[in-house]
Amino acid sequence: MGPMKQTIEDRELLSLDGMWVTYHRPAGTRSKRPTAHGTRTGVLFLNGLYATRAGNGNVAVEWASTLAEHGYPSFRVDLPGFGDSECDPPADWCGYINSGGYATKVSALIEGLVRKYKLPGVVIAGHCAGAASAIYAAALSRHCVGMVLLDPCFNMSRLNTPKFRQQLNLWSRRSRVGGALSGIFDLLKQARRKLKREGLPDNANLKLLRCWKEVVRGGVPVLILRAPSRRSAGLKPRTGEFDYLEYVLAAGGPHARVSVEVVEGSNHSFSNQQGRAAIPRLTEKWLGTTITYVSTAHTAVMGEKVILMPSARESKTA
Repeated sequence: MGPMKQTIEDRELLSLDGMWVTYHRPAGTRSKRPTAHGTRTGVLFLNGLYATRAGNGNVAVEWASTLAEHGYPSFRVDLPGFGDSECDPPADWCGYINSGGYATKVSALIEGLVRKYKLPGVVIAGHCAGAASAIYAAALSRHCVGMVLLDPCFNMSRLNTPKFRQQLNLWSRRSRVGGALSGIFDLLKQARRKLKREGLPDNANLKLLRCWKEVVRGGVPVLILRAPSRRSAGLKPRTGEFDYLEYVLAAGGPHARVSVEVVEGSNHSFSNQQGRAAIPRLTEKWLGTTITYVSTAHTAVMGEKVILMPSARESKTA
């Protein structure tokens, strides 16, 4: 069956391979008849766990609309198991995402969007769990020319936190005594880590970290946008926690093209006022200074056969 399509004002709603996709047409190309947009890189949003393609509080709708107003074809998708798309979620949803289960689906979707809308390439913008899928897909897709990662997580996150742990966390936040004890516990963890000179934590997502290393060393530019961590300043993690950001920046090597920004005042979902405003602004600025040149140069030199990182695509460990 061919793709289903509905047109609503400045958007198109399509069903591709069982996944529902909302396409935000870039300003200046909004006619009822599909056209070859051609020059601007597309942006594909991947939601975090539990959220639909609209994002938390419809924030992804606003981001995609804003970028489209600035001329970037923007897409939001419900991957299989999410929102309106077909199929039930995997039994171990976190494990499926952490191991790159959606990589082939996202890579195929990018291929289809590039072909259908004649795009020079696509930037994948993934939030939290969506950031993991973005990294895995970037290793497979010859048309991925960059990534925007919103609060990426490089450890094996759990789907369900034990109830006792939830209650303990709540108590530490609301109680002065609990907060003080929590601070002491953090300091003890930090001291133990320094004394033992510990490397990666036991719950590190080694497969994702290997994939990240190959993608970034392959030349793919990345913008990391972070919400402030609780009980920490700037880019540093909470006391006693492993500094994954420092690790991934070092793993990329001296020539990695990775930019990092802290979105002050934002929450993890970036759905509050500060996050809603900052994400499209920072993304559009980065796209204009980084990706426009990359996509134009690659397509001009290599045409349809551009392959940014063959080592990552061929790796058996990624």
